[in-house]
Amino acid sequence: MAQSAATHPNLDASSSSGTVDSSHLDQSYAGFTRFELELEFVQALANPYYLNHLASQKLLQDSTFVAYLNYLQYFAQPEYTRYLSYPGPTLKALELLQQERFRQEILSPDIVAHLAEQTMLSSVKPK
Repeated sequence: MAQSAATHPNLDASSSSGTVDSSHLDQSYAGFTRFELELEFVQALANPYYLNHLASQKLLQDSTFVAYLNYLQYFAQPEYTRYLSYPGPTLKALELLQQERFRQEILSPDIVAHLAEQTMLSSVKPK
């Protein structure tokens, strides 16, 4: 699993420059690069049921975990977005996770169901 934001060697949670030092992304962890691990994790965030699970485990209340989610916003940069299988739902989830209110509301089964429905509808392409 990817390191937490607190131990991330290149994370400056207070940085507003919008740039990421990508030199760490080629480090290997159990045969996978840091980038591969972060890519897999960030794509899992597009699943509302997974977000609900994270909230039920109180991870979304952990300031270190929230800082890590903020760090993962580098995936919104075009050079990283191109690696996302479902960029729309993934980036929307990252955006929503920056809001404390959303991190609390994702515990609601109604919110989860609504997001799941929206995700499914967005993946259906009109013919």
